[in-house]
Amino acid sequence: MDSHLVQNWKVSKPLATSSGGIVTSQNHIASEAGARILAAGGNAVDAAVATGLALAAVEPWNSGLGGVGFMMVYLARENRVQVVDFGPISPAGLDPADYPLTGGYTSDLFTWPSVKDDRNVHGPMSIAIPGHVDGLATALEEFGTLPFRDVVQPAIALADEGMAIDWYLTLKVATMAKELSRYPVTRDIWLPGGFPPVTAAGAALGSLKLKGLAETLRRLAEAGPRDFYEGEIADGIARDIRAMGGNLSSQDLANFHARIVDPIETEYHGAKLALPPQLTAGPTMLRALEPLRSLKFAGGQPGSDAFVAYAAALRDAYAERLTSMGDNSDRRDPSTTTHLNVIDRDGNMVALTQTLLSVFGSKVVLPSSGVLMNNGIMWFDPRPESPNCLAPGKRALSNMCPVIATREGKPWFAIGASGGRKILPAVYQISSFLIDHGMTLDNAFHQPRIDASGGDTVGVDPRHSEATKQALAGKFPLSMTELVVYPTNFACPSAVLHDPKTGEHQGISDVMSPWSGAVAGH
Repeated sequence: MDSHLVQNWKVSKPLATSSGGIVTSQNHIASEAGARILAAGGNAVDAAVATGLALAAVEPWNSGLGGVGFMMVYLARENRVQVVDFGPISPAGLDPADYPLTGGYTSDLFTWPSVKDDRNVHGPMSIAIPGHVDGLATALEEFGTLPFRDVVQPAIALADEGMAIDWYLTLKVATMAKELSRYPVTRDIWLPGGFPPVTAAGAALGSLKLKGLAETLRRLAEAGPRDFYEGEIADGIARDIRAMGGNLSSQDLANFHARIVDPIETEYHGAKLALPPQLTAGPTMLRALEPLRSLKFAGGQPGSDAFVAYAAALRDAYAERLTSMGDNSDRRDPSTTTHLNVIDRDGNMVALTQTLLSVFGSKVVLPSSGVLMNNGIMWFDPRPESPNCLAPGKRALSNMCPVIATREGKPWFAIGASGGRKILPAVYQISSFLIDHGMTLDNAFHQPRIDASGGDTVGVDPRHSEATKQALAGKFPLSMTELVVYPTNFACPSAVLHDPKTGEHQGISDVMSPWSGAVAGH
């Protein structure tokens, strides 16, 4: 309820600067892994792939080998952006009749009709084709400089070491303990003794091993990434899912190949923005930019006029998205997406969003490989008449929105976020802070935002000025929504930026995420 406003602190996140490269992600350890690749001479794509794989070992509930995503790559020498699409695709054997509506509505996950046994939300029938491994491998082959076996080594080392059991790990597991207890392998890993892992007060941090993950990563290093789709690992994935009654088959895996496509590009107030195309939030961001094109905001900190304009544009863009493109309704489950950015010494940039969809995805850890699988089927609307309806071999509409900005043919910034439908408002506003208001990256990330992602109300950070609150209240129904560690009320953005005045590169991660970090690769 709006009256329960309890935060009484000021939280900041340090800005990283470097004349070399920088990696930002939602896990400082993974950022360090990518930064070491940069320091060893790798380029932005090499570092992004290393970081993306490392996240499977240190932030496994958000993304991993069983997930999907989109990568934006800016090639500085050619001044062009390419998109590596490894987004969610439903299995060819999926039958919509296997997902009957119950006649009710979910109260904890969706405001749309519920499916029998929530089989589209968790379990083997919720799993879409996992594109993560091929997506990263494709990016590396096309735009990287190092072999896959080298960039996977940091992930192997981290998986061998295990995860430190700190308070944040305990929190993440505890919030999903009921769901994790449904599946035996998942339960054995994440709920030892039937309870979330906890390190006793005053004791050295314990370690949680993700059984099977290190071995699977080693196999990928030795046999190559296509083993995940056509080899020993693929056989185990298909066999495990078939034994559980799922739809995903060996043929689905063998037929999957990430694709390289062109971005949506648009000129906006002196910047050129490259947005992800097709079934992402890119087209919706383009739509939300249109009302701002004729406006000129004052420099410095954005005022009430800016936030009223943002709210109106986002609400209209989401209304169009929900009716013409399809999307899940006001989703209340915590999202699990993660985002990372890289800029290297030459100005090449990467914005990579990767996800399992829900926290811990399908909640299914496969016994043969230790891979935690996505629940990509959840992104389809279970109603047959909707634009985003369930169907076999179909791409789902996603909320991912990695963005790359250039100015006068030079690299400027790469940005993205996790947080489900809250991703677009965060990326949209921070981009405007930088472009329209001339804010520094540091100030832009510490500036309070709003959330207008399709609900009845506009979420307003109470730290906004009274003038901004009153101006918004005069136009929209509001809800006071604090920026907190949990839940993620305003998405988890991160960015890297090239400062043409100093020639330095900068990076910053989500202010409220305790694990996030920007690391320089000197």
